Amino acid sequence: MSDIKAVIRVEHPDIVLTETIAHDNSSKVKPVSEAGTDPNSERFLYHVESSDFRRFEDGLQNDHTISEFERVIETSDGKALYSFEYTDEAKTFSPVISTANGVALDMENDGSAWLITVWMPEREKLVNLWNYAETNNIDIELRQVNEYASVVTAAAGLTDNQREALLVAFEAGYFEEPRDVTLSEVAAKLDISQPAASGLLRRGIKRLIISGLVDDK
Repeated sequence: MSDIKAVIRVEHPDIVLTETIAHDNSSKVKPVSEAGTDPNSERFLYHVESSDFRRFEDGLQNDHTISEFERVIETSDGKALYSFEYTDEAKTFSPVISTANGVALDMENDGSAWLITVWMPEREKLVNLWNYAETNNIDIELRQVNEYASVVTAAAGLTDNQREALLVAFEAGYFEEPRDVTLSEVAAKLDISQPAASGLLRRGIKRLIISGLVDDK
């Protein structure tokens, strides 16, 4: 079977940050790559663009999916890095994707809905997302699906070292939620330093995202 890249559109008021982006319709929100998060923390980092961060934070104050937030960094061009803690009511697709042995390549809001780009080891694994959506009354729509011989190949522009690092991390459970291993443990398996392992994973994920977001000709 071929692995796939799929783009799905999901919408539900309990999906994390949905109330906030409905309150501030100028906002664009994208999570920071999992490789850049702390595996021992319950805080999640997001890139946020907004024309009015006070309005965005007013939305956060009343968002039932967010328990705590912090504006970590703000730049002069209307962009910021935020840290969030989720409430128990918040719904996310990351655990479902991980359980299906998939990887979330990208996620961003589309108005009050969300576009999620995922890699799955086989097309049939997409049913896990539909089952979760049906159970939780989430509107879900398949926007695009492409099949590949393998997304973790030279076609994605990966070096051999990046490919090895991603596969070792994946097989060890680094992309699970919560993670089964720490970054330092992945580095030990690769017999390299932790900063070197972090760099390989970060650059490898970036290459997968770049490759995955380019439509097939």
